[in-house]
Amino acid sequence: MARAMLFVLDSFGIGNAPDAERYGDLGSDTLGHIAEFCASGAGDREGLRQGPLHLPNLTSLGLVDAHLLASGYVPAGMQKPDKTVGAYAAACETSRGKDTPSGHWEIAGTPVMFDWGYFPEGETAFASDLVATIVAECQLPGILGNCHASGTEIIARFGEEHMRTGKPICYTSSDSVFQIAAHERTFGLERLIAMCETVRKILDPLNIGRVIARPFIGESRDTFERTGNRRDFSVLPPEPTLLDRLVAAGRKVHAVGKIGDIFAHQGISTLTKANGNMALFDATLATMDKAEEGDLVFTNFVDFDMLYGHRRDVPGYAAALEAFDRRLPEIARRMRPHDLVILTADHGCDPTWRGTDHTREKVPVLAFGPTTPAGSHGILESFSDIGETIAKHLGIEPGKYGKSFL
Repeated sequence: MARAMLFVLDSFGIGNAPDAERYGDLGSDTLGHIAEFCASGAGDREGLRQGPLHLPNLTSLGLVDAHLLASGYVPAGMQKPDKTVGAYAAACETSRGKDTPSGHWEIAGTPVMFDWGYFPEGETAFASDLVATIVAECQLPGILGNCHASGTEIIARFGEEHMRTGKPICYTSSDSVFQIAAHERTFGLERLIAMCETVRKILDPLNIGRVIARPFIGESRDTFERTGNRRDFSVLPPEPTLLDRLVAAGRKVHAVGKIGDIFAHQGISTLTKANGNMALFDATLATMDKAEEGDLVFTNFVDFDMLYGHRRDVPGYAAALEAFDRRLPEIARRMRPHDLVILTADHGCDPTWRGTDHTREKVPVLAFGPTTPAGSHGILESFSDIGETIAKHLGIEPGKYGKSFL
């Protein structure tokens, strides 16, 4: 029996999706624009990285070829390999929205065909009656923020007032999300988590995808820093996912990073948390060592999105990709004779794009393993094909959506 490893490089898009114009993202291209900036020198940062984007291991698996499929050109400063050693494709999302749950659920074979609830842009994001309910049920003196904002910016703006008043910082984005930032010492991490659990229940009738706890530390605007104790409180997927099907078949799903939160801890056998891509990589290697035949190891590498995409940090994103690429051989050395590894993404977050939100893009699908034939599989019509490929590889019944590409 085989094992499977599914690794999501959060936000690593490879060119605008067919419906990108509807989302205001026509022309977005996370990989292409990062490569362009690096080739021009705009992606250099002293002490961090220099020169063209250098991803030899991902390129050998078919990354450049997948981008060529998705966007019609080779990214600046990069080249097609003489020989591709992985199976590669570009995948389109069919789910509505461009947020994290939709992308991950569709990857796991369950596309989202309903409309999420969103909060309006403008001076205030949250209606007065909603704020009043949250304040009353959470026993708060009030809230700060109440707007669309970048997480780091709004903590810098309201962090000191929050510490003085005890009012949590509440904000949203173009995603279906309600975010709550609070100081771990003065407000308390446990109190923040309890508040998020309460707000999750309050927002259920509004069909808001996630409530996110954003704890931070520091004593002033210049020293505030978000911690690794983030928690996402998601609604349940609308139907059983690949994870549920595997558990029902007696297999184990080993979630690393925020995978457990994204799936509302449904279909999860073991959960390992870690803070930062390199710690997540270490945790993934350790999880691979203990995974048994028939199991799935499922990791989200969040830094690409959280630290670099949303913050529009091109050199940081490029350096994070290069650091990940350097460690890929460690995955190969952990593989057993019938293992399958699939690298993909859940949406884009082009760090050169306007605003700070996700971008509607195609994503790379790079598959490799000792028995996996190399070559192109074209453009996949749905992320669900990824989940169905894993289902076939692990020998369970196919789901309702998508089809295996191997």
